[in-house]
Order: sequence, then C-alpha cells, then structure tokens
Amino acid sequence: MYLSTVTKYLHFVTSHLSSLFVCQDQSVCARTSCGAGRECVSTDRGEPICRCLQVKLLYKHWVCGSNGRSYRNHCELHRDACVTHTKIHVEHKGHCLEKTAKTDVSPMVCFLSDRDWLRNRVIQWIQEEVESDNVSSNASSAHDLLQTYFKTYDNGDSQLDSKEFLNFLKHNEMALNLTYSETEETNLLLKSLCVDALIELSDENADWKLSSAEFINCLTSTYHPPERQCALEDEVFEDGAETRMDCNKCVCACGNWVCTALTCTKTEGEEEEMTEEEWNRRVAELNALQMDTHH
Repeated sequence: MYLSTVTKYLHFVTSHLSSLFVCQDQSVCARTSCGAGRECVSTDRGEPICRCLQVKLLYKHWVCGSNGRSYRNHCELHRDACVTHTKIHVEHKGHCLEKTAKTDVSPMVCFLSDRDWLRNRVIQWIQEEVESDNVSSNASSAHDLLQTYFKTYDNGDSQLDSKEFLNFLKHNEMALNLTYSETEETNLLLKSLCVDALIELSDENADWKLSSAEFINCLTSTYHPPERQCALEDEVFEDGAETRMDCNKCVCACGNWVCTALTCTKTEGEEEEMTEEEWNRRVAELNALQMDTHH
C-alpha cells in the first residue's frame, strides 16, 4: 500500500514537472522563429535556442531531395539538412528517380585542412633551415630567409604568382614531402589548388599575386587570417559542406563554392560538359551570394 502511494506521488510530480518545462519552453520560444527542420527549446539559463528536430515525423508524403535521396516528408528532408549542415531542397514530389553515377561526381578541391597542412609544413621547413648550421643564405630569422626566397623566385615584378610559388616549393620538395594522392596527376593538381588557396590567404588586394610582405605574412606562424565560410541563401556553411546547382555538386572549400561543370539535361541521356564560360558564370553567381553576405 505504501509503495503504491509513493509510486503515484512520483508519477504526479514527474508529469507536472514535464508540463512545467513544456510551458517554459513555449513561453521562452514565443518570439523565436527557427528555420525549417529546427525547433526552439529553452536552455538551462532560460534562453531560447534553435536546434535540429529531435523526433522524426513518420507520416508519409514522399519527396525527392536535391541530394538524390528520398524522404518520407518535407520535415524529414529539412531535419536531415540541419543535422548534416547541408543545403537540401525539394526537387519534386515522390521518390527520387535513378540517376547516372556521373551526376554524383565531386569537384576536386583543396580543403582548409589541406591548405593549413601545406602551410604548416613550409613554416616548419623554414624554421628548421634557420636553425640549421649550413644555411647558405646566412639568414638569422625566418623573416630574412623568406625575403631571400622571395627575391630568388620573383621574376622581376616584385610579386609571386602561383607558378613562382610552386617553384619555391620545389626548392625543398623532398623535405616537405608534399603528397596528397597516390596518383601523380591528381597530386600535382591538388598541390596547385592548395597554392592558390595559400595565395588567397594573405592576398590583401585580391590580385592573385603576393607582394613581399604578403608572402612573408602567409608563411609566418603568428599571422592568423580571418576564417572564411561559404554563404548561400542567408545561411553560412562550414568547409566541406555540399549543395547542388541543378545536377552539379558544389563543395565549400576555403570559403569558396567549387562546382562540377556538367550541363544538366531534362531529357534522358548523359550530361555533356558545359563551356568554360558558362561554368565560370554560374560559379561566379554562386560565390557572389556570399560576397553580398560578407558586406
């Protein structure tokens, strides 16, 4: 009898506390609007915060997402977009149709981790060379040694472009051990992409060339450039996030959207590659969105 009374009492307290928390959440979140696939909850401090939906809704109203996946309903699609930090929109109602594997090809990119790995390797190499006893340039600091290298590989215009930067890296390629891929062709391409990303890192006037000061900043450990993210439709995405532009896959890499270059056709058959002009225009439109967001 006593245990039964205690059990009923605990059930009473628990149910009332649960109702209290729900009412608190509703009160705190009354003026907070969260995006699709998100819900507002109250923090321990009683502040509203948006989070991805915790519970899947099981009603069936199938839709096809822009990522080629079928979802039971719109809510499940938006919840997946929130959880995976991926931009997904509804392509059409119903299940997704089978697509050729070609449309799922990812563009080749240099991610932030690749760029920073390359930068740290070069900074380490420069520091080791300064501390070495057999430095031919007699440089007493990393600054002096970088200044010497800049003059060595500059073609006379007082700027280093990507080709000259690559030549600088080849100076001590064995020590740097710059290997991104098992395939030599892929390795060279990724190295070039990461050099471009390094140049963009400290290129203050956005001319895709580094002055002496910009070059030294780029390879100085105390220089911390602002982190860049990709923007799309008033949302900000981290490095590695993916979205689609028609049948093309776009990847966020070092603050830029990089997309494949397929021509999307509505009829059956394989996609053809679009012209370079068309590709550049479409990617520029995508990246223009994030420029507007930054300003």
